Amino acid sequence: MKHRTAEIIREFGPFPGIDDIAGVSFGRERVWFASGDRLNALDPESGEITGSIATAADAGTAFDGTHLFQTADDAINKIDPTTGEVLATIPTPGDGGHSGLAWAEGFLWVGQHRGRKIHQVDPESGKVHRTIESDRFVTGVTWVDGELWHGTWQDGESDIRHINAATGDVLERLQMPSGSGVSGLESDGGDRFFCGSGGAGKLLVVRRPGSDSE
Repeated sequence: MKHRTAEIIREFGPFPGIDDIAGVSFGRERVWFASGDRLNALDPESGEITGSIATAADAGTAFDGTHLFQTADDAINKIDPTTGEVLATIPTPGDGGHSGLAWAEGFLWVGQHRGRKIHQVDPESGKVHRTIESDRFVTGVTWVDGELWHGTWQDGESDIRHINAATGDVLERLQMPSGSGVSGLESDGGDRFFCGSGGAGKLLVVRRPGSDSE
């Protein structure tokens, strides 16, 4: 397993009126992040919030290229990003405590925080197709270039880890600096991870390991 220190290359925030950042997603050239009572759209170049949607948004966020998906209590809402309308709702899997959310391969991938699990879920029915076990609290989930990554934050330590999607084995860990944690995780499809930071109220940008950072 590879183990290295996470390289934070940029920070956004804190933002006025936002005390906590939960889910994070990327789409339409914007970073979407959940802050309790709304979803916010941030321009990753300027760092400006360009819009928001009033909706329950206390955990994971995902984008399928057309619609947003937002975890709210024991449900996952499918949302029109233009109007903010909730188009459909499915139940969250397992017994609650959900965190990360990602879209890949036609499925939602739902992190279960203290359950230390990632569920592959049908976005139409909510049916769980399979479950991946982790050995740490799951605080964010993302897919990029066929790789499954998830965030952890437990006992004062946090990392971003690349895992084998079939076995759950950890292939690589990016250790967050002391005092920084991951609450929500998303890739931009390139060399950047966007991470929420919980009560710090910031968005952190972490370099994804690759040819430019080896």
